[in-house]
Amino acid sequence: MLIFEPHIHMFSRITDDYEQLALAGVRAVLEPAFWLGQSRTNVGSFVDYFETLLGWERHRAQQFGIHHFSTMGLNPREANDDRVNDDVMAILPRYCEKDSVVGVGEIGLDDQTKKEEKYMLAQLELAKAHDLPVLIHTPHRDKKRGFERCIDIVRDSNIPMERVLLDHGNEETIKITRDLGCWSGFSIYPNTKMDPHRMVSIVQEYGIERMIINSAADWGVSDPMMVPRTVVKLEQAGVPRADIERLVWDHPTSFFGQSGRLDLDALQQPASANLRDTFEGNSVLRGQDPDRM
Repeated sequence: MLIFEPHIHMFSRITDDYEQLALAGVRAVLEPAFWLGQSRTNVGSFVDYFETLLGWERHRAQQFGIHHFSTMGLNPREANDDRVNDDVMAILPRYCEKDSVVGVGEIGLDDQTKKEEKYMLAQLELAKAHDLPVLIHTPHRDKKRGFERCIDIVRDSNIPMERVLLDHGNEETIKITRDLGCWSGFSIYPNTKMDPHRMVSIVQEYGIERMIINSAADWGVSDPMMVPRTVVKLEQAGVPRADIERLVWDHPTSFFGQSGRLDLDALQQPASANLRDTFEGNSVLRGQDPDRM
């Protein structure tokens, strides 16, 4: 079955990961702008990073037949940093107009500070102004309180709930979000957050309505193959194949399709994969012969 991986940080991954994803049926990836492991000290670092997501990273993905999309935003951790927060907000509008940008994100809360709340609300307004859906990062600590506060801020913004994806959920948060009209995201990790077995239990108890699963794989201990692995566990548990296909393809494409920038017919075919192509003169082959690949 085709898979749309709706939250993965391929900037942090290697070409082998792209190849394995393609072999597992991943036809498209969504890469949210995020924190790079250490804070950036000036807005120029954000510009270079945003441009990499729009340029070189899309090129890398296409070399393996994978369509690449992004969401753009000021992440909650760096929303606390006065060296960059206002300057990043000033440049974000132009990135929200890029063809491959299908939402605003990751925004939300981390340490649950007033500054994080301020910039989360400002970016919800940005999403409304550009008619884009929103990917919201919820805190990894004190998650229930963080979820509830994110929901309060979303309500204050008056953005339609169907345009909101509250990510990094678990067994506790699905009880809060299931009747809100928003989308519930679950990040499947090897050892923390959710795992495939727990995700199977949630699907068996609650069904799949307005649910989206992802790997959120980045520079830390994570696994870009967690969505395909979860597909296998769902199949083994007897979840109907049609439901699994909706979960890993229809749901993410429906949510991010609200941007008006997803061509579902084009996504049925692999991205153009010509290993002789270069991006600004650079190739993923690093001098290797494409005829031997």
